[in-house]
Amino acid sequence: MVERRPSLGILAHVVMWLGVLIVAFPVYLAFIASTHTRDEIAQPPMPLLPGSHMVENYTAALTGSSGAQGSNAPVGRMMWVSLVTALVISIGKISISLLSAFAIVYFRFPFKKIVFWMIFVTLMLPVEVRILPTYKVLSDLNMLNTYAGLTIPLIASATATFLFRQFFLTVPDELVEAARMDGAGPMRFFWDVLVPLSKTSIAALFVIQFIYGWNQYLWPLLATTTEDMYPVVIGIRRMIASGDAANDWNIVMATAILAMLPPAVVVILMQKWFVKGLVDTEK
Repeated sequence: MVERRPSLGILAHVVMWLGVLIVAFPVYLAFIASTHTRDEIAQPPMPLLPGSHMVENYTAALTGSSGAQGSNAPVGRMMWVSLVTALVISIGKISISLLSAFAIVYFRFPFKKIVFWMIFVTLMLPVEVRILPTYKVLSDLNMLNTYAGLTIPLIASATATFLFRQFFLTVPDELVEAARMDGAGPMRFFWDVLVPLSKTSIAALFVIQFIYGWNQYLWPLLATTTEDMYPVVIGIRRMIASGDAANDWNIVMATAILAMLPPAVVVILMQKWFVKGLVDTEK
């Protein structure tokens, strides 16, 4: 029996709150900076309480009317590009991984194990390794500055395929036999049995892949050259002028806060499913 000591509980809570403060304080500073003017931020010491320019700064960021030295692309458009990219990548990864895992587990075809291990080996080939040939292919197909160019090279996932394969291997054979006796074909079994059983894993992977797609930086940096196709992560960098030019850090911080909101909303709304998909072993 584990002994419970009040002092250990207090220490655990103190450590937890210290961790929360360390993580949350930079976010708090970014929010405070987004409510002040550029001059108020530049004058030391920086204010630690919210200012009176919050609506003005966020409106300027969303509409691109700040007149800053860097990029003035509307953040609203950038967030739309990031949202479409994240949704297509997450839904595409899950859909392709479900189908590929289903084929590997439930169909017989030559070299099935070799095919699976070829998929698994792609984990050792991240985007950075294949980025030049991928860029060349997209350039030849005129897919730069398009949603397809932003998403298709990132839409496959060996990790998700592996996870779904491992889960499908735990599905009892009795379910397969029962579905066959009821006259269900392969796709009926897939949609009516496997997909409902996999819903918690799908939810957990959706959260992970959505954040992955939303935070993409390197590939969009190469695949986009026009401001109307910048995702918000690229937009933040473009808003910071190089050299000694005065940056509107209040607008930059407002953009950073706006960029954090959609992933935070997804995590909060799907927290229950996300945790259950990661720790629940009773499928």
